[in-house]
Amino acid sequence: MATPAGVEVLTKILTQGPIPRVEIARRTGLSQAAVTKAVAPLIETGFVTDQAAPADGDSQLGIGRPVSPLTVVPSSVSVIGVKVTPTSLIGVTTDFTAGILNVRHDELDSTDPDAVIEQLAGHVKALIAALKSGTAVAGPLAGIGIAVSGDVDAAHGVVRDSPLMGWRGVPVAELLGKLVRVPIVVSNDVRALTVAEHWFGAGVNADSFAVVTIGSGIGCGLYVNGEVVSGAYGVSGELGHLPLAPGDLVCTCGRRGCVETVASSDAILTRTRETTGQADLDLAGAIKLAHEGNAHAREAFDRAGEVIGAALAAMVNLVGPELVMIAGEGVAEYDLYEERMRLAFAEHAFGAAGDCRLMLRSHTFDDWARGAAATVIRSYVRGEPPLERGA
Repeated sequence: MATPAGVEVLTKILTQGPIPRVEIARRTGLSQAAVTKAVAPLIETGFVTDQAAPADGDSQLGIGRPVSPLTVVPSSVSVIGVKVTPTSLIGVTTDFTAGILNVRHDELDSTDPDAVIEQLAGHVKALIAALKSGTAVAGPLAGIGIAVSGDVDAAHGVVRDSPLMGWRGVPVAELLGKLVRVPIVVSNDVRALTVAEHWFGAGVNADSFAVVTIGSGIGCGLYVNGEVVSGAYGVSGELGHLPLAPGDLVCTCGRRGCVETVASSDAILTRTRETTGQADLDLAGAIKLAHEGNAHAREAFDRAGEVIGAALAAMVNLVGPELVMIAGEGVAEYDLYEERMRLAFAEHAFGAAGDCRLMLRSHTFDDWARGAAATVIRSYVRGEPPLERGA
């Protein structure tokens, strides 16, 4: 079984390596003897390796023998991650560092839970076959990560409420586990993306940050006090459901006045169709009209920017992150609402909270699937159920 020291050391090597033993000791507060003891079984089992010191001596720390930094062996573990949307399954296979090895996209025939689980099983089996037949060396499959929007009970693998999927109380891990005999981790999609940024992305060295996703929905993942926030009941960061929009607008969740009723891609398109009278307009057409200066289309994006800015300010005032990454498919039209969003943010952010950096971070659906894989890697490193490792 993995020891607490072993988990801490492997996490540092995985997220911050190559890194010398002495530096691991400094960053973790463990003694050098404790670090050496924790590293030995990681090397023995093939998770970690010594990296030869550069010839020019750059790895020399002070006086003494050259330091051999430690690095994770990417091919020691393989992982599958799948992002589930109402229209498609986006899957990736990755190595132990969340480096993508294979990608697969399949269209969904239906959002009926049983139908989706059946297609999901076939999708995963195809990814497993790709791992086995690939040219790259792939380690043992540690587990499968499934990312779904909405309220997800990660501890039990149950999607409690996903308005976008139309799901309530769907035991994804249990149902999929009957068809695919591999450990399964089910997560909220934005939280999974936040885990990937924390372990392998822009949030590696940040003390605190938020990932805000803009697209079909508005989501928010939070990293505070050394951990991605899950909430006592599995719900946190639901920025899209703050009641900051007009109360006459009904959200997909059934409530009124949610941010998503104004700021989601669907809401922007609906508003543009209503005000222009072009009922057949698609989102690309709405974006084109706005770029051409159409007043009605511009108003829809301005309104979205205003509400997003106010929601960001509310979150920053409450949590105080040093960085907010704005991501998701909605960033393609970011220039259309950025100015209004930043003005609203500056107007509502209190005091020094307004010093928080807002950074655009483009993500593809493959990145969302990689996030699902990252949740498996995190659970595997920590030895959390249903995943275990021997060192």
